[in-house]
Amino acid sequence: MKRLQLPNTFVLLFAILALIALATWLVPGGKYDTHLVNGKQLVDPATFRYIASAPQGLVALMTAPIKGFVEAAQIIGFVLIVGGAFAVLQKTEAVDSLIKRIAQAHTHSAFVRAALIPVFVTMFSLGGATFGMNEEAIPFILIFVPLAIALGYDSIVGVSIPFVGSQVGFAAAFLNPFNVGIAQGIAGVPVFSGMGYRLIVWFVATGITIAFLMWYAARIKRDPTRSPTYALDQLRRGERAAELPDSFAGMTARHNAVLWIFVATLGGMVFGVIRYGWFIDELAALFLSMAIVVGLVGRLGADDFVAAFMQGARDLVPTALVIALARGTLVLARDAHVIDTMLHALMPLVQSSSPVFSAQKMFLIQSVINFFIHSGSGQAALTMPIMAPLADLVGVTRQTAILAFQFGELTTPMIPTSGITVGVLALARIPWITWVKWMVPLQLIYLALALALLVPPCLMNW
Repeated sequence: MKRLQLPNTFVLLFAILALIALATWLVPGGKYDTHLVNGKQLVDPATFRYIASAPQGLVALMTAPIKGFVEAAQIIGFVLIVGGAFAVLQKTEAVDSLIKRIAQAHTHSAFVRAALIPVFVTMFSLGGATFGMNEEAIPFILIFVPLAIALGYDSIVGVSIPFVGSQVGFAAAFLNPFNVGIAQGIAGVPVFSGMGYRLIVWFVATGITIAFLMWYAARIKRDPTRSPTYALDQLRRGERAAELPDSFAGMTARHNAVLWIFVATLGGMVFGVIRYGWFIDELAALFLSMAIVVGLVGRLGADDFVAAFMQGARDLVPTALVIALARGTLVLARDAHVIDTMLHALMPLVQSSSPVFSAQKMFLIQSVINFFIHSGSGQAALTMPIMAPLADLVGVTRQTAILAFQFGELTTPMIPTSGITVGVLALARIPWITWVKWMVPLQLIYLALALALLVPPCLMNW
């Protein structure tokens, strides 16, 4: 594991920044002409020409992060406000109570026992698809590992329900402001547009995940010795795994009201984007309003509300700085006039006889990038300024390029450079090698699924 460990994300991004500054002394300047199509400036692939470059020195390198922060200020502010809003939602404990309520019901209903995996995976997937549930899934490992063992499954099922569920939802998101919203904003595509096909993608990806987990869980229930974590789980079987559901007092009317406000917020977001073309400013205002209403309904005092909001925003400060550093790379490359040269060099790697193959190559490239950069928003800020115009050059729509970027996140559940993956496995005490061996078949399914789901958007010029 130590051999596989990579530098901190900030160190890695600053190293990329330094490499770009160095490259501006070596890479010639270049330029494509653009033309306006349906209100968007698209690159004309036949117009590339070399021009004089403007090499960037030490001063430009050190000022690039603050320039990136300024240029990405709207996106950064949006991220911080949304983070604060969801922290207030979590402070009310409404979401936790809903999950505990469903877990409690399994002791009283055969139907609930049968539906446990589909219901919970769907819930966590929805969390990833709507509000970017990611690190928030980690604490649920402490609930679902003992619960899964109590139901006759194993630790892998207990980890997969919250972790794989939220990750597949994140990668197949349709309303996630941290990857879809930011990527579309950078690419110049209406925020949360293309939702119809993304809903299909989410439904298919989540359904396949549920089917795989139910098949595996049934297999382990028949013969627990087939579990890769059988020895570890034997040590846990003497524990009272269902203690949490038994001790749960139930959901309150306040919890129900908070959840309905959250659902109404998501509905209002969809309506506003479709009907009025809301963008980042309006969506940030909507989430801020949700936080205030949820705080009032949840009876959070002023101090608790502010503390929760500030903590949520504080937790996303690293994400904000990642976005600033990533945008700084764009500032350096743009000021040196080498972005179009980079596009010109990348085009042969992505270009194919069909836009379908080009989109699939973009997905594979994003998967490799995801090994190094795990932040959905940071990766969007780093890659979409290149991938969006590159999509124009190879005949792929920008909407499809964003979907290819999203699918790159499907590798997160198994890569050892992901802090979330390593943290989840450490909490569950599952060795990474054991987990990867289990994940390989599902990962191959995700690979085939992503390649297949990129075909329709290319055929219908989505």
